[in-house]
Amino acid sequence: MVMELVCPAGTPAALRAAVEAGAHAVYCGFADETNARNFPGLNFSREEMAEGIAHAHVRGVKVLVAINTFPRAGDEAIWHRAVADASHAGADALILADPGLLAHAADRHPGQRLHLSVQAAAANPDAINLYAEAFGVRRVVLPRVLTVEEIAAINREIDVETEVFVFGGLCVMAEGRCSLSSYATGQSPNMNGVCSPASHVAYSGEAGETVARLGGFTIHRTPKGQPAPYPTLCKGCFTSGEQTGHIFEDPVSLDATRVIPALARAGVSALKIEGRQRSRAYVAEVVRNFRAAVEAVAAGRPLPEAALLGLTEGQAATTGAYAKTWR
Repeated sequence: MVMELVCPAGTPAALRAAVEAGAHAVYCGFADETNARNFPGLNFSREEMAEGIAHAHVRGVKVLVAINTFPRAGDEAIWHRAVADASHAGADALILADPGLLAHAADRHPGQRLHLSVQAAAANPDAINLYAEAFGVRRVVLPRVLTVEEIAAINREIDVETEVFVFGGLCVMAEGRCSLSSYATGQSPNMNGVCSPASHVAYSGEAGETVARLGGFTIHRTPKGQPAPYPTLCKGCFTSGEQTGHIFEDPVSLDATRVIPALARAGVSALKIEGRQRSRAYVAEVVRNFRAAVEAVAAGRPLPEAALLGLTEGQAATTGAYAKTWR
């Protein structure tokens, strides 16, 4: 069986590119704080969402709508409206994290398929089974902190599908539980849908170096003429004791292509590509490569030769926690 390939779409153009490149499903969100990629110039109006869903469905592709931030007390109507609008537009599933919002969706839209967002940080059978029993969740997106063996053990004890990340930005923290961006900028990925927002990024030249800051904090100092990484806090350079370097995480991307066969054996149902803030050309290239990979695995053929290193952060990649080879 071919594992479902779930692909990012930050814009209508990226949605069309993902569909044409071979996505089985596309995930996207509304242009507001209800989704965890709330950046200027990204996401969908209500009209664009309806048009995108119709475009995908004609071509046999599913659309999953991410409404995966946590509602502010007193402003729940914003998130309730997003749930209703996505459901009425024909979304194949809603990706939710907040228990109150899950309860609302299950009660008001009982026929709507629900997926549990990685923002819920559900990483053990007890938590996953609770969401399934209480709200009828049909699939859980697992945090990027589990080994393949741990994923296999979880799958043996749950009755819902599992979806895992295989390419793109890598977060060393358990999603939904990180407060670094909130501390530095006042903007939270869990509440406002932004991590290390560009509005708080500043670059300057100092003493022959390019200095990258986030919210006034110095994150990187790079020799002049060398590529300067984007200042994401968990990928910054820090001094701890006598060591100076990437204490939390190196600025590299996740590429789990080579562990796809092991993920299939572990019972994973769907593979997710990160990158809703990426260009349509990036999306098309990554989707084409992963569609070839999942079809090769399903047919028992060798994996195609890796061809995506040039699209990774810093032109470097890791399998992340799947093999627990990182710090």
